[in-house]
Amino acid sequence: MTEILVHGAVTSAIYAMLAVGFTLVFGVARILNLAHGAFYMLGAYFCYLFAVLLGLPLLLAAPLAIAATAGVGLAVERWLIRPQRESSMAVMMVTMAFLLVVEQVLLVSFGSEVINVPAFVDAKFSLGNADIGGQQLLTLVVALLSLTALWALIQHTRAGAAILALSQDPLAAQYMGIPVNRVYGRVVALSAALAALAGVMAGPFLSTSPTMALPALTKAFAIVIVGGLGSLPGSLMAAVLLGYAETVVAYQFSSSWTEVVSLAAVVMTLLLRPAGLRGKRAAF
Repeated sequence: MTEILVHGAVTSAIYAMLAVGFTLVFGVARILNLAHGAFYMLGAYFCYLFAVLLGLPLLLAAPLAIAATAGVGLAVERWLIRPQRESSMAVMMVTMAFLLVVEQVLLVSFGSEVINVPAFVDAKFSLGNADIGGQQLLTLVVALLSLTALWALIQHTRAGAAILALSQDPLAAQYMGIPVNRVYGRVVALSAALAALAGVMAGPFLSTSPTMALPALTKAFAIVIVGGLGSLPGSLMAAVLLGYAETVVAYQFSSSWTEVVSLAAVVMTLLLRPAGLRGKRAAF
């Protein structure tokens, strides 16, 4: 039971960092950014590049990896999403194309083998009857701190007020003088940074390879459907529910069944409650 509680919390934390950024973009810009899985992958690969190949200290390499991915997010919003924003289908197609291009570039550059992203903590700890890696515990703590910081940013800053206004009524926000394009760019960059943080923290104990982007995108998409498109609280609730459900299934049956849990949850949600747990028009 202790192992399920601890490992379920870690899994939920990773899912939350992935899904919150994805639903944030939808809640504000009303688009599905399918490049989100690429941001998760780029965070891990940038960290590997800076820390292992370039030999930078990990405490410097990790923030650089997150910042570099946020910069990529800004570029994606400016050059790919913004010209197509009026068409949701066009945005989905161009962002998916970007994800596939990034996947191929990493495949050619680093090969198809799993890479070893360095960990901040190598030690293992015992919590009750459960043995857990220090990196996993650190991931849980970092996720809680980053999500708390995101909540504080949205609720208690001028930038957050602009995001809230844009999520509720884009036209009124524009009339009030809010720089709409700039806010959209910041939101995508923030989303990319959260996904990159998940990649940096989870990369050392999860498989890091050029094929990791699509599974991560699928997981984030499943969570926001269950939680409700555009609802941050709903995404957090769904991340916890799916994280623990998958952990229970993995311990009681087999880890190969965990993907079925997410897909079954999506089907049940669409059949029984299409709006999701907390679905609504406004993002927050």
